Amino acid sequence: MSDQALTPAERRRGTVVAVRGSVVDIRFDEDLPPIYSLLRASSTQAIVIEVLTQLDARHVRGIALTPTQGLARGMGVADTGGPLKAPVGKGILGRMFDVFGHAIDRQPAPTDIIWRSVHNAPPPLARRSTKSEVFETGIKVIDVLMPLERGGKAGLFGGAGVGKTVLLTEMIHNMIGHQSGVSLFCGIGERCREGEELYREMKEAGVLPNMVMIFGQMNEPPGSRFRVGHAALTMAEYFRDDEHRDVLLLIDNIFRFIQAGMEVSGLMGQMPSRLGYQPTMGTELSGLEERIANTDTGAITSIQAVYVPADDFTDPAAVHTFSHLSASIVLSRKRASEGLFPAIDPLQSSSKMATPGIVGERHYTLARAVRQTLAQYAELKDIIAMLGLEQLSPDDRNLVARARRLERFLTQPFFTTEQFTGLAGKLVSLEDALGGCERILHDEFKDVPEGALYMIGTVDEAKEKAKEKEKAA
Repeated sequence: MSDQALTPAERRRGTVVAVRGSVVDIRFDEDLPPIYSLLRASSTQAIVIEVLTQLDARHVRGIALTPTQGLARGMGVADTGGPLKAPVGKGILGRMFDVFGHAIDRQPAPTDIIWRSVHNAPPPLARRSTKSEVFETGIKVIDVLMPLERGGKAGLFGGAGVGKTVLLTEMIHNMIGHQSGVSLFCGIGERCREGEELYREMKEAGVLPNMVMIFGQMNEPPGSRFRVGHAALTMAEYFRDDEHRDVLLLIDNIFRFIQAGMEVSGLMGQMPSRLGYQPTMGTELSGLEERIANTDTGAITSIQAVYVPADDFTDPAAVHTFSHLSASIVLSRKRASEGLFPAIDPLQSSSKMATPGIVGERHYTLARAVRQTLAQYAELKDIIAMLGLEQLSPDDRNLVARARRLERFLTQPFFTTEQFTGLAGKLVSLEDALGGCERILHDEFKDVPEGALYMIGTVDEAKEKAKEKEKAA
């Protein structure tokens, strides 16, 4: 059939030849749509398919971004003429979206927006900023031992139920308070309950006007969960590049992005790699992570929750994610069981910012002394368990007392958990946190019961707490 025989509109129409779950094969007689093109089923506009491979001169294979109920062989499909697009502009602030840019907060469709492709290249090296700045969170253990980088990527690693989402919501609360930027929350494959709770909490806290939320829920097809991260980054890039604002991008959970890619890869018939992961995992993760960058116009600082399957840090998903991060915050189930919240393991967690040239000599020396004390205590735990504390030398007993006080001082009551704990949330400056650690290391609190240092803000609160306990006794 010649080109003249078909009109441009007809040329962009195809026919479904096979449907296997979320995978759809479509035949086009002319003009095969390019990779990443979005196709819509003619009978029901609700079914959306993204082209992932061109099988031959007439056939393409795509993945459905929506459920495929009602799609059958022989049905017509129309090429939309472009890739998946996300809404950007001032009109998206304070709103909640799905992967297609539809508002899901039961409010009218946003106005004052433009649509941009979700497939963008990372900023070139020439545009990237080379300045290293520390990003204060107001959480003692993070600011002292694993400082975050402005425009960097930090990972929250942990198994199920150790407090990743609580830590993320606390950071949103603390940062919107003392930061003039925009916060963007991207939920990848998370429970819809979490999205609803977060929306309500942010509304009550009054921080919603400077925030955007985008969700690809757990019950949605893998294609939708796989693309929601790209849509969130398109929104973040608009605020960084067009409005020159700093962006805090929170992703919960990056493992679900890898998992969605694994499902898509399996459905497309690719040979699985180690532990069943997709062979293209490294490329897919890099395509997302490299767009998070600090440029001459603004910074996208990202904090990502990373679920670690079966608490195994050698899992390929955890290993690949580690390589992209400037700070790794590792949550420990053991610390959570001891009631030490946030349940961050200070010996496994690390940050590339913790060098004298960036944080300063005093901070670096103090952080090393704290780590050293905690590491020596960890080594002595076996001896204490077998022989008891009395068998240690006087120096070792002092070290254990110091380490236990440091462990308790590095706990902190959170604003987002006030209704559960009954304790008022505390925001602690870096100077107060460093001063507290220094005073504990110098044995200033040797006579204060270690329980008085648990769940406090600044170290001075410990003495008041100890006095109150004495009175009560």
